[in-house]
Amino acid sequence: MFVRHLFLSCLAAAVLCGCSAYHLGPVNGAVAGEKTIEVMPFNNQTLQPRLGDAMTQALRERLQVDGTYRLVSSGPGDLVVSGTIRNYDRQGLGYLNSDSLTPQNFRVEVTVHVVVRDSVTGKALMDRDVKGHTLVNVGSDLASSERQAAPLLAADVASTIASLLTEGTW
Repeated sequence: MFVRHLFLSCLAAAVLCGCSAYHLGPVNGAVAGEKTIEVMPFNNQTLQPRLGDAMTQALRERLQVDGTYRLVSSGPGDLVVSGTIRNYDRQGLGYLNSDSLTPQNFRVEVTVHVVVRDSVTGKALMDRDVKGHTLVNVGSDLASSERQAAPLLAADVASTIASLLTEGTW
């Protein structure tokens, strides 16, 4: 009986010590929902259509799910996020067995310049490039395959931007 209680005590101590580094809520010292954030439509400087809309929507959704900031749709928030999609690049990964020059899979990479400003002072709190990527399997049509991969690409970039914003590593 004593061995059983000793084992349970050691197990409880191990569980408590193992979870002591876990932190619930924002990790940047802010109170969840205390500050508001406005996401301006992203400017697309690439030839890929509707990529700016996908990036803007993905970032808004990601910030809503995270909950560190309250997303505002009208009027300026405490923080204003703007972005410019500067580069869209695709690299062939896998090639057809019958034709060594025709790619079957692509790695699509995008570079987005993100600026976060304090709406009161106008000071830039973050001004940096963020990269994202996804894989595209070319079916019968490259354009439709890239169009279907755009939300995945936007979600990858939005995840990185949201992490930078919520963790305060600017």
